[in-house]
Amino acid sequence: MAEFTMELNDEQKEVRDWLHGFAADVIRPAAAEWDEREETPWPVIQEAAKVGIYSLDFYAQQYFDQTGLGIPMAMEELFWGDAGIALSIVGTGLAAVGVLANGTEEQIGTWVPQMYGDANDVKLAAFCSSEPDAGSDVASMRTRAVYDEAKDEWVINGTKTWATNGGIANVHVVVAVVDAELGSKGHASFIIPPNTPGLAQGQKFKKHGIRASHTAEVILDNVRVPGSCLLGGKQKLDERLARARERAKAGGERVKNAAMATFEASRPAVGAMAVGTARAAYEVALDYAMTREQFGRPIIDNQGVAFQLAEMATQIDAARLLVWRASWMAVNGKPFTAAEGSMSKLFASETAKKVTAQAIQILGGNGYTREYPVERMHRDSAIYTIFEGTSEIQRLVIARTLSGMPIR
Repeated sequence: MAEFTMELNDEQKEVRDWLHGFAADVIRPAAAEWDEREETPWPVIQEAAKVGIYSLDFYAQQYFDQTGLGIPMAMEELFWGDAGIALSIVGTGLAAVGVLANGTEEQIGTWVPQMYGDANDVKLAAFCSSEPDAGSDVASMRTRAVYDEAKDEWVINGTKTWATNGGIANVHVVVAVVDAELGSKGHASFIIPPNTPGLAQGQKFKKHGIRASHTAEVILDNVRVPGSCLLGGKQKLDERLARARERAKAGGERVKNAAMATFEASRPAVGAMAVGTARAAYEVALDYAMTREQFGRPIIDNQGVAFQLAEMATQIDAARLLVWRASWMAVNGKPFTAAEGSMSKLFASETAKKVTAQAIQILGGNGYTREYPVERMHRDSAIYTIFEGTSEIQRLVIARTLSGMPIR
């Protein structure tokens, strides 16, 4: 087990600087264009694949970094560049985490490489959990997976929504109900291979922020997948469902479902994304305050501005500390006994919203225009308090964990 540290080693610093350079030289110059176009920035993704950022090898190196700092450091730098483009680059990672969290070694080795492809043939993946009537309330999920024993196939029907890369991905990971009586405990995750009949893209959403990231509905109409596409395998699922039924009869402890296992693993990473956006807005505001003059002096000479910047910097550092602690705990098998993963996402996402709003205020009228990036950063920041568990859900998780009470 690696000791917790806030000091990056030489190799991590080298990677950080490399990512920062890519974010500054490739992502930022393209950010405004792809935000306006509201399309997947394929040229930027392909460039990221060419240099090795969009690749299974790079993701695996950061994911298995025993200090826990690889993923949050990478996320912060990329999202410092631009949240919409960065999400297009890292969106496949959520589906990969879904397989890593729930799949067998064979499934991981088979499907995760297919989610990325290579520099000459870039692929995408999508994780599909939310539904029109089941976002935070995962127990209301309606997508059903029924096992056809004669053919050793699963038949999946339903509609997913808010899926990053949904419909345009080569590989989809879909969470579905296999035992409705068990509520959220009766869920399982499935791989939908490329070109599987019955899977189609539904509505593509026009969004307030992260507009360079493709978000859409995914329609599943009698989608048939081999039994081998059930993550974890049939035996493991049957054993888990049997335990859940026994616990339900006895009124015992809760069992985590497949979607929640994925979200728990990824929440600190979302916190790191928020830190990157917040840091970017802060740096723009600081530079502006140092150079913008009013009444014959830089506006940072005014305490009203200087104190705001001091608070912004403090909140960003605090958010990073929480994210790095949770990331280290997750990698080293430390249980989130105080909901540290949810704490990191909650604080970092709320910080991003507040800091980007303060940045607009410091820039004044300029901050409200698209001539300066803080307007876009503020729009982008709103998503962090919504996706992969709203701020309200994070508070609920934290309160339940701390109290042991079934708070509603």
